[in-house]
Amino acid sequence: MENPVLHLENAEIYQGEALVLSGVNLSINKGEFYYLIGKTGSGKSSLMKTLYGDLTLQKGTGTVVGFDLVKLKEREIPFLRRKIGIVFQDFKLLTDRSVFANLEFVLKATGWKNKQEINQKIEEVLEKVGMKSQINKKAFELSGGEQQRVAIGRALLNDPELILADEPTGNLDPKTSLEVMELLNKIHQSGKTVLMATHDYQLIVKFKHKTLKVEATELYEVAQQVTTV
Repeated sequence: MENPVLHLENAEIYQGEALVLSGVNLSINKGEFYYLIGKTGSGKSSLMKTLYGDLTLQKGTGTVVGFDLVKLKEREIPFLRRKIGIVFQDFKLLTDRSVFANLEFVLKATGWKNKQEINQKIEEVLEKVGMKSQINKKAFELSGGEQQRVAIGRALLNDPELILADEPTGNLDPKTSLEVMELLNKIHQSGKTVLMATHDYQLIVKFKHKTLKVEATELYEVAQQVTTV
């Protein structure tokens, strides 16, 4: 049997000294899409941060894209993040730089050196997210939806095994949220594994995927028809 892309067993998730999630058991296999729901402050972002190495997994066991989260050393975190695509609510683009420069910065930071290969990869991901025509625009000149498309393109640069999307539509209007979700769904259908934290119940209803809920320090899977955020 294939190893899961993400596996947690009896994991305890801490934010500083505070225990936010306990007894977490979770396996996500290649090609699956999971929503992560729960009230603000319930621990969704802390779980996400643990998965990409921003918070330490202090108790239990956990592996993500082949990395042991308990034994993870600080110098290994950049290598972990090369195999994960992260999409944030607030885009986290360098607003005074062009779309091209934003993506070039990430590729150079992750070891790409050949200029022709860099240019080709940037054009390829911008084509996928429908932003190739905006390649020379500064990030601040783009709408919120366009910035999130660029951010999703950035997450795809190193062909990640897992995409972690933390409230990717949280700062967008309903129409734009739908467009961004359609894009994420298309990326998932191409074979990518996705874990997406969201408050947007309309998206969960329209695009049906497995759903995990965080409540009272516990994480559990919920049936689609009774899902509430």
